[in-house]
Parts: sequence; C-alpha cells; structure tokens
Amino acid sequence: MSLHDKLYLVITIFTFGFYLLGWLSALHTIMTARTSQGAIAWAISLSTFPFIALPLYWIFGRTRFNGYVDALRTRDQHTNPLIKETLNKLPDALPDTLDRTPDELVFERLAALPYTHLNQLDLLTSGADTFAAIFAAMREAKSYILIQFYIFRDDEIGRALLGEIRAARQRNIRVYLLYDEIGCARLPGTYTQAVRETGADISGFRTTRGLRNRFQLNFRNHRKSVIVDGRVAFVGGYNVGDEYLGRSKKFGPWRDTHCQILGPAVLAVQLAFVSDWNWANGDFPPGLDWTPRPAPERDEKVLVVPSGPADEFETWKLLMLQCIRQADKRFWLVSPYFVPDSDIISALQLAALRGVEIRIMLPEKPDHLMVWLASFTFLAQINLPNLTFYRYTPGFLHQKVLLVDRELAVVGTANADNRSFRLNFEMSIVSQSPHFVREIEDMLEEDFRHCRISTAEEYARRAFPFRFAAQVSRLMAPIL
Repeated sequence: MSLHDKLYLVITIFTFGFYLLGWLSALHTIMTARTSQGAIAWAISLSTFPFIALPLYWIFGRTRFNGYVDALRTRDQHTNPLIKETLNKLPDALPDTLDRTPDELVFERLAALPYTHLNQLDLLTSGADTFAAIFAAMREAKSYILIQFYIFRDDEIGRALLGEIRAARQRNIRVYLLYDEIGCARLPGTYTQAVRETGADISGFRTTRGLRNRFQLNFRNHRKSVIVDGRVAFVGGYNVGDEYLGRSKKFGPWRDTHCQILGPAVLAVQLAFVSDWNWANGDFPPGLDWTPRPAPERDEKVLVVPSGPADEFETWKLLMLQCIRQADKRFWLVSPYFVPDSDIISALQLAALRGVEIRIMLPEKPDHLMVWLASFTFLAQINLPNLTFYRYTPGFLHQKVLLVDRELAVVGTANADNRSFRLNFEMSIVSQSPHFVREIEDMLEEDFRHCRISTAEEYARRAFPFRFAAQVSRLMAPIL
C-alpha cells in the first residue's frame, strides 16, 4: 500500500469515526435534552457538522450534572441522622402542616426543605455593609467558618478576607473555603496558596471530577454564602472583588443585595455547603453544629431553596413560574441577566393580561455584552400594558430579587436566564415575613427612582447592526 493510500485510509477512518461519534451524540441529545428546540439544534449540528459540533456538545451540550446526585445520597447517609435529630428539635420553628397553603407546599417540595419560623433576615444593600457584617461575624466565630463564592479576587477586599481567615486560624477556628474554577479563572495560585498556608481547607468545586465529567465545563457553582458556627449565614449577589464595593472605574457604583440570616434557616444554607463540599472533596467538614437557634429579635418565616443541574426539576425556573402565577397585583423582578425561555415569557404575558403590574429592572451598563444585548429583544416580544422594563442608570445593577404582591420576597444568587434555570448551582432565600417584604418593597421603590423606562420603540429605533447582534446573542443564550 502506497503512502498516499495509507494516508487516504487514515483520513477515511478518522472522518467516519467523527461522524459516528456525531450520530451517537445526536442520539444522546434526543434522548436527554430538556427542550425540543435544543435537541433539534444539537441533533442537526452533530449529524451535519460533527467536526465543529462534537467538541462544542461535549462542553456545552450537557444539561444534567452527572455524579452529584450520587454525592447527595452519600451526603444524606452522613447527614440524615444529624438532620433527623435537628428536625426533632424544631417543632417550635416548623409551621403547622395544616397551616400551609398549596403554594407554600409547592415551594417546599421544590426546595426539598421545610419552611421554618423563628428566623431573622436583614438586608445588606452595599458592598461595604455586606463585608463589614461578614467580617464581624467571622471575628465572633467560636468553632468554624464555611465560605463559598463564585468569584474571589486578589485585590483589596480579597486580601482583607485573607486577613480575616488568617486571624481566625490563629484562634484555632476551622475554615473551609470553596470556589468555582471558572469564576476564579483569573485568581492567581499565590492567593489560594496563601489561604492554604493559613491552615484553612480550600477547594475548587471541580465540575470535571470523574471520568464522565471530564468535559463538563459548562456548569458553574454560582452560590455565594458564608456560615459561621451554624449560627449566622450570609447569602446574596456579592462576590469577593473590589468592583463589588464600587471601586471599578468601568462600572462605577455597584448595586447588589445580600441578606444576613439568623435562626433555624441557617442550617439549610449549611446543608447546601456540605453538599457542595462533599461533591468537590468526597468528605465532610467534621464537627459542624446542627443545633437550631431562634433569632433574637424577630420571628420570620423563611425557606432556603438550593437549585442546580442535578435537581429532578428545573427548581429555580419552576419557583419563578410559581411566583408569577400566584401574583395578584404585582410582580417585580430584578436581574442583571434577563434571557428567559418561552415558559417564563408566556407566564409574564398571562400575568400582564390579567392585570398584574409587572416591573422588570435591568442594568443600563453591560458586564456580559451578549447577555445584555439579548435582553433588548424581549422589549417587543412582551410589550404589553402593565409590563414595564426599567434600566438602572447610576452604575452596574447585579442584584437578584423578586417581589410578589406584598406577600412574598426572594433574594439570592439566581438570574432570569438559561444558565441559572438549568446550568448553575444557585441559592434563593424566600420569605413571607411582612417586615422583610416591606423592606424589599421600599428598597426597590428607591431603585426604580434611579431608573429610566426602556420601551419597544427604543429597540426598534436602534440601528440594524445592533438589532442583528441582539438577535444573534439571544440565539446563543443557551450557552452564554
């Protein structure tokens, strides 16, 4: 056989192999995709252009996080005795089953956790206040600190956090720090090494752990929480970076929302951290306190809702749909990234048609250009009476907040986009406390005063290149 014939044979085998893998992957996506649109798009691409589509599918095509469910079973074997013991101590903190409405039961079933009473939620609406409260709690730690953020930066606030970790370790406080490798792609190894040298345990979330997950790069752990001694927890939109304190020349003032939690709900936040740590490391932080403690000042009803691509349902999306469905007079949504799917769009349209006042607050300035562009396409699609889009103008808007009537409020880490619906591990704090709901309402009323109204006519007046880029960005939404 000549060299030419051998080369031709190798190329033929290689080409056939790629097409075979493309066809097998197309079959896989038809059997496993969560949406028909996604299945059709991937199947056609994989069958027609496997050389391009196959690598992209291995990275971006997965919609379920393999292995995490098995890790949850391992966690449950470890924590169920502790949780059972905890629940036995919670009769005063758990609402009576007979008092729960059908809507509340939906939320509980999505969360796979119960509502609890005897909690206290305090809003933190600036980076300075958020990190001051977190650092104060860390200084009062008696036993351990659990820290998880999507982004850590080696800048002024990042080094301040490192200083607090070092001080805690000098007091023999155990510290566990979990980060997302993609979110921290620019974090220098010198920072993680400095954390390690304090004696703290530090780990990436390791989405690619395990043979089946080697190319599982499209999932993120977007949760942001700090738990101290099982006594106090912090959850919300802030990451560890100077821009979150308004120190960025590009973004200017940074508008975000975090909340401090006291009471039995802290243990649900702690349970989510334990789940993530167990996935990343295959073990559990020892000696955690699972004793429920009533909040000192208020009795607020709170539900912690972890969500992610390992869930049986699309938890965060269904929670948002339920909030829209039960809205009677108003539904206010704040999200920096607004690229909803057809289900959310239909729910918003129906709510607007039945007279619900819908306000959607988005950023004026972009940090992710394609997501920002895609959001403009919805101005015309859901251009209905009672539905108004706002653009926050003083700086960058990053908070994730929902308000339903004057009855329910949600603060957390999840956005109104495909990534939060299907690809990210997120956490949301749901409260029906009149005090907390009123605080959210007052906070958003003040934010709306710093917004301009954005209309369908505004989008129609944009130049063709802008509208074309917006439509292309929307088509790319499933992988943004």
